[in-house]
Amino acid sequence: MPEPAVPDPVTREPDTTLHISSAVVRTLPDRCAEVVKCVGALPDTEIHHVADGRIVVVMEGPDSATLGGRLATIATFDGVLSANLVFEQITTLADLGESP
Repeated sequence: MPEPAVPDPVTREPDTTLHISSAVVRTLPDRCAEVVKCVGALPDTEIHHVADGRIVVVMEGPDSATLGGRLATIATFDGVLSANLVFEQITTLADLGESP
């Protein structure tokens, strides 16, 4: 499977809205490690747990469309059976106590 293109991370101001979402990705068991590698290469995306062909992913982005697009990309990876959004929080970097 070819490596996904990885865009540069976005520089954010403290008052910038930040969307944080979690998703569960279900894979064919024999392709799970390969999918984990591809998902982990995406920007602002972290793998939090892997078990029995299921991957728990947390993503950050400037808006819901960005996260939806990233989830749609994950759904196209070879070996992925489903990719479902589980939770979304909308906040700012300032609210999180982070600086750009």
